[in-house]
Amino acid sequence: MAENAVTAKVGDVEAPPAQLRPGRAADPIANVQQEMSAAMDEAAPDADVEKAEEQSVNPEATEDGGLGEQNVEQSEVYSELRNLRLMLRQCDRVLLMDFELLSMSDWPDNYSLAQARRSRDLWLLSAMVAAAVFLSGLTGVVPAWVAGGGFGVSVIILLLGVPFIRRIYTNKPSYLDLILQRQRMLSDARKHVAHLEGDDGLVWQCARMARYNASLRHGRFSDMIRLSEQRILPRYLTRRDHLRLYLIFMLEAEKAYNKIQQAFFDGNQAAIDKGWQEVAAVPEPRA
Repeated sequence: MAENAVTAKVGDVEAPPAQLRPGRAADPIANVQQEMSAAMDEAAPDADVEKAEEQSVNPEATEDGGLGEQNVEQSEVYSELRNLRLMLRQCDRVLLMDFELLSMSDWPDNYSLAQARRSRDLWLLSAMVAAAVFLSGLTGVVPAWVAGGGFGVSVIILLLGVPFIRRIYTNKPSYLDLILQRQRMLSDARKHVAHLEGDDGLVWQCARMARYNASLRHGRFSDMIRLSEQRILPRYLTRRDHLRLYLIFMLEAEKAYNKIQQAFFDGNQAAIDKGWQEVAAVPEPRA
């Protein structure tokens, strides 16, 4: 220890040399970690006690997550039921569709129309021949009795063309009757379509139900949907195939409407079962 001795002089007297003493050895690292773990273990029961006391004071704090998820689910159910109810309200006129009127099952076919046209042409030809014989008798080409006979035949033929006389000897409709029947059926069907479409248009609103019936997205309905949105659809239904296409769309829309109605009833009943009275639909009071 001689090299660590330091001689100090105080005044004229020499002080004894100072000695440097070794310090305390450093604590081992393993002991420090053990002490920290022990301290944490001692503090853990206290933290559990504090947490239990906090839960006993405010029990709703532990249920915030569950309540949040329930509110989100309730909002989604309310939004879905609201959309379903809106579609049902906008497309309820689908149930007023008259299938017989739009299908036009009594529509005169082309064969019947061709036969009636052939009968009409023969009637006109016979009347013209009889009239020609009568006129020939006036000019002296044929004898007078032949001309008189031609006049009588022409009168009879013309009378047979009168509707109430024609019905006496035949039940077949004339060509004019068939044409008028077609026009009348088209007019009635267009009036029915105008009633279904109303002021707001029905087809383009029912197109929203394509989620429940993919057939409503078919491209053949695109022009009809566009005209319905412009509120001018009935005036463009001038042919039978147009009305049959409208009938097909209405049948597909009716299928989608029934599915939406069932989905709404099921969702409403589920909301009632869960106690969500503010979500479930309430029936309107009767007057």
